[in-house]
Amino acid sequence: MKAVQKPDHLSLNALITRLKDGRFVIPDFQRDFEWKPWDIRDLIRSIFLDYYIGSLLLWKGKKENFEALSCEVIYGYDNTTGEQSWKYEKGSPDYIVLDGQQRLTALYYSFIAPNVNLPNRASRAIFFVHVDKFMNEKYDDAFQYDWLTKRFESKLGDTEIQYAEHFFPLSIIGTGSWDLPNWLQGYEKYWENQAKIANESGDTQEEELAKQHAINAKAFGEHVKGITEEYQIAFIELDEELPIDKVCDIFTQINSRGIRLDVFDLINALLKPKGLQLKLMWRKSASKLEFVDTEKMNVYILQVMSILTQAYCSPKYLYYLLPGQEKQVREPDGTRKKEVLVNDIADFENKWNNAVNSIEKAIKILKHPQEYGVSSSQYLPYVSIIPVFSALQNQIEKIPYEEKLNAQRKLRHWYWASVFTNRYSGSVESTSARDFIAIKNWLYDKEAEPSLLYEFKYRFRNLELRKETKKGTSVYNGIFNLLVIKGARDWVTGNIPQNGSIDDHHIVPSSWGKENIQGNLIHSILNRTPLTAETNRDVINDKLPNKYLPKLIATNGKEEVEKILDSHFISAKALSILLRDPFTPDDFEEFIIERQKTIFDAIENLLIKERLDLKPVIRELDENVENIELSLRKLINVTINGNIDLIPSHILTKTNERIKKAAQKNPAFDADKYETMEGILEFFDLREIQDLIISKALWDRFQPIFLNKENLVQKFNQLAELRNGIRHSRTVDEITQKEGEASIMWFKKVIMIN
Repeated sequence: MKAVQKPDHLSLNALITRLKDGRFVIPDFQRDFEWKPWDIRDLIRSIFLDYYIGSLLLWKGKKENFEALSCEVIYGYDNTTGEQSWKYEKGSPDYIVLDGQQRLTALYYSFIAPNVNLPNRASRAIFFVHVDKFMNEKYDDAFQYDWLTKRFESKLGDTEIQYAEHFFPLSIIGTGSWDLPNWLQGYEKYWENQAKIANESGDTQEEELAKQHAINAKAFGEHVKGITEEYQIAFIELDEELPIDKVCDIFTQINSRGIRLDVFDLINALLKPKGLQLKLMWRKSASKLEFVDTEKMNVYILQVMSILTQAYCSPKYLYYLLPGQEKQVREPDGTRKKEVLVNDIADFENKWNNAVNSIEKAIKILKHPQEYGVSSSQYLPYVSIIPVFSALQNQIEKIPYEEKLNAQRKLRHWYWASVFTNRYSGSVESTSARDFIAIKNWLYDKEAEPSLLYEFKYRFRNLELRKETKKGTSVYNGIFNLLVIKGARDWVTGNIPQNGSIDDHHIVPSSWGKENIQGNLIHSILNRTPLTAETNRDVINDKLPNKYLPKLIATNGKEEVEKILDSHFISAKALSILLRDPFTPDDFEEFIIERQKTIFDAIENLLIKERLDLKPVIRELDENVENIELSLRKLINVTINGNIDLIPSHILTKTNERIKKAAQKNPAFDADKYETMEGILEFFDLREIQDLIISKALWDRFQPIFLNKENLVQKFNQLAELRNGIRHSRTVDEITQKEGEASIMWFKKVIMIN
C-alpha cells in the first residue's frame, strides 16, 4: 500500500531555495499572513539558536488541486502580495501548505527581503543580526529589524558600514551564490585590517578589540554556515493522490501557533470555484445563532447538513456536500454504486438554510425554561451536542402530529442520558452519527430503544455530584438546567426568576466553607442553586442559612418556605439541617448527602420516568400511583414470603420475557438481581399486580387485607385509567381524575401508605 504520509526534513538552505523557486503555494482557506515583525524576529532567533520551530504539513500538489483550492503564491513572492499560482508566469508550484504558512512566509520575507510592505504597514521591514551582540550571547538584543528609510537603505548598499556596525542582513543568506561566503570573508578581513591599522597607530586597546571582532567574525561565519547547511526543518508530505476528503480529516487536527484551522475554511475554498461564497452565507446566518458561544457554529451548520443528508458528520463526509461530488456507497447486497448527495448550488443553499433553521429551532427549545432549561449559553451542558440535537429535532418535524409528543419525550430521554453519562465530552463526530441513527430508528420503532438509556437508568445514582464543582461540566450544567425546569422559585419573592436575572447561589456561603470545609466541596452543585441577583446579593448576602431562613419562615410561613425550597430539590429534612444552630461541618456533610438523594430521586422521576411535561397536579397524581405500585409489590413479596413458585405461570412467563429483553439491551444489567422475587416484581405492571393478588391460588392470602375482590378490581380499574391517561395522552379528564384520586386514597388507607 502506498504511504499517504512521508515524514522528512529540509535544510534551511534547501528550504530557502524552494521558497525562491516558488515551490510553495497557499490555499485560499488559509488565513492571510498575520505575523508582526517581532514574530518574525523571534522565529529567526529560534533558528539561529538551533531551536525546534515545529513541523510543516505539505500536500504534494497537482493542477486540479491548485485550482480547486484557489491557491496563491506566498506573500511577497516575486514582489507581489499573492497571485494565483497556476495562472502566474513565474514560480514552479509543487506543494500546498496545509500547516506552516505563517512560518514559511516569515522565512521568505526575512531571508529573501521582497520589495513588499509588511501587511498593514507603511513600509518594508528589514531583518538583521547584530553579530557582536550575538557572539557575546546577548540574544535578546542580537536579533533586530528596522523599517526601510532612506538612511537605512543606504546601509543596505554599503558592506563597509555593515561590517563596521556588525550589521548582518539576513537577505545575504537568501541571495545564494557566493554572496554569503563573500560577506563573511569580507567581515572577517575588515576587522583583521582594523587590527593592523590600530597596531600601526599604536592603539593597543583598539587593536585587541579589533582582533576579537575578527575572531568573532570567523566564529560567526562558521555558525551561519552550520545553520544554513545543517539546521533541519521537519515536514510531513501528503501524497498527491490523497483524496481531498482524507485531507479534510487530517486538516482538522492541525494547529498553527495555537489557532485551530477550521474545516469550514477548506470547504469554503472548494466551493469558491463553483461560484458559492460560503463565508458570506455564514455571515448572513450568524445573527440567528448568537445564543451559543462557540467559534464552531459555522462548522455545526455543515455537520447538520451532513447528518441529515448522509447520517455522518466527520470532516471527510463534509467533503461530499460539495455540489456534484460523487460518493461511493455500499448496497445491501454488497455491490457498490456512486451517488451525488448535493446536486447543485441551489440544492446546497437549500440544505444550508434548512440546517440553519433546524439549529435556530433547537436553540429556542434548549433555552425554554420548561423544556431544557438552558438559561444562558454558559449553562449548556455540551456545545458539541447541538448538531445531532438539531438534526433530530428536524426529524421530529416530519413525524405525524399525533406522534410528536411521544417523539419529543424520546428525544429528551436521550438528551439527558447523554448529559449525565458525559457522552459528548470528547471527540463527538462518530458519537453524533451513531446517536442520530439510533434515535431516528427509535422514533419510528418503540422496540429500538438504545442501550444508552438503560445505562443511564441503572447507573445515574453512581454519579458523584459532590465532585461537580466547576461550571461548564455537563453534569453541573445539567443539574442547573433541571432546577430551572423544575421551576426553582426565588426564596424571597416566591417568583420564578427570568433567565437573564439568575445568579448561581451558594446555599451555604463559600466564605464559611473556606474556613470550615476542606477542598472544593463548598462549590459543589449540591450546594448551588439559581436565585435572582437581588435576593442573592441583597438579602442572603453571604449569611449562613440558619440566619436568613428563619426570617423567611417568619414572613411567609414554614409550609410556603418548604414548597419554595422543594422547587430547589431541598427536602423538608434538608431544611431542618440548614436551620441547625450552630451549623457545623458535619451538618454540611449531612445536608450534601440529603440533597444528593433528593436530586437523584428527581432525575429518576422527572427524566427517566418522563414527568417533565406534566402539570404539577398531574405529576403529583402520577407519583402517587407509582408509590402505590411500589407498596403493592412490597406487600406481595412479604405476603408470599418471596416464593417465586407461587407466581401464576402466565404472569411469570411474560415477566421473564421482559427481563430477558432488558438484559440483551443493557450491558450494565444485573441479571442476578432479577432472579429474586424483588427483582421480578419490578417488571410487573399494574394489571399483573392485580391478577396475582386476585388469582385463585393466592386470593386467600390477600383477602384479609382487601376484603372484597370486586371492589378491589374496581379500584384497580380506576387507578389504571388514571395511570394510562397520564402516561399515554399526558392529559386526564375530570371524571378519570376524580375517580383516580378516590382510588389513590382507598389504596393508601388499605395498605397504610403515609
